[in-house]
Amino acid sequence: MRLITGTTEFETTEATAISLGKFEGLHVGHQLLVNRILKKKEEGLKALIFTFDFGERSTLLLPEERRNLLEKWGVDYLIECPFVESIAHMEAEDFVREILVKRLHVKYLAVGTDFHFGHNRKGSYRLLEDMQEECGFQVEVVEKACYDGGEISSTRIRKELEQGHMELVNQLLGYAYSVTGEVLYGHQIGRTLGLPTINQQPGLSKLLPPNGVYATKTRIASEIFEGITNIGYKPTIGGETRKGVETFLFDLDRNLYGETLTVSFYGFERPERKFDSLEALKERIEKDVAWGRKYFGEREN
Repeated sequence: MRLITGTTEFETTEATAISLGKFEGLHVGHQLLVNRILKKKEEGLKALIFTFDFGERSTLLLPEERRNLLEKWGVDYLIECPFVESIAHMEAEDFVREILVKRLHVKYLAVGTDFHFGHNRKGSYRLLEDMQEECGFQVEVVEKACYDGGEISSTRIRKELEQGHMELVNQLLGYAYSVTGEVLYGHQIGRTLGLPTINQQPGLSKLLPPNGVYATKTRIASEIFEGITNIGYKPTIGGETRKGVETFLFDLDRNLYGETLTVSFYGFERPERKFDSLEALKERIEKDVAWGRKYFGEREN
């Protein structure tokens, strides 16, 4: 996949199938749009995702995570356009003619029913439909995906994530919500308790579930290991000023320091809490481990 980011000077030489939007979570609804443009590769078009870079803000997917998913799915181009004045104040018709047609050679567009673009968000799928004959492209308007009686949206997923409803979050996303980060050195308390853990600190803009204990799976190279993960500040130990992600893997004790791993969240057990002693903490973690094994065991049967 060719990534174009940090510049408004972009263009392609090939004819393209494009979808535009924020694509914050790449959830099930977004995947409908992505699949539409991927299908057009059979007709010789390049699949291109056009989104804006709004700078640092809390988000479901960090830029690198979004890039990795789109590349894995087979997208040919990802344009992360800076949201600068020259773009923000461009009239919708000019955006279509100057950027989509002249610079990106669009032949097919897949957009949602709520898609808006251009100065003051005056552009919509109806404008694209009106311009398609003049500009030589085809527009397909894709209805919003729904689940359990409600529309799937990044806003809905954020709200469910804030409540720790990981099973529902994963249903809405179409994949397991995850955190990717380098394994860092911690206080080594877990090892002294006979429960060695891996510690990570995701990017500050990455949205995290509520502090507490979760059933998780960790990918290490081509292997997947079940475990439990605590999100929070380790109040029993103290001294943490930044929220961290600490994972105990059920069936692996290996030196993983410096490796970049992905931890995916599946179920919430309990909130984070402070214990009176390390022994009390160990007893609780052992119960958490038993809960985690049961959680995954019930889903395998």
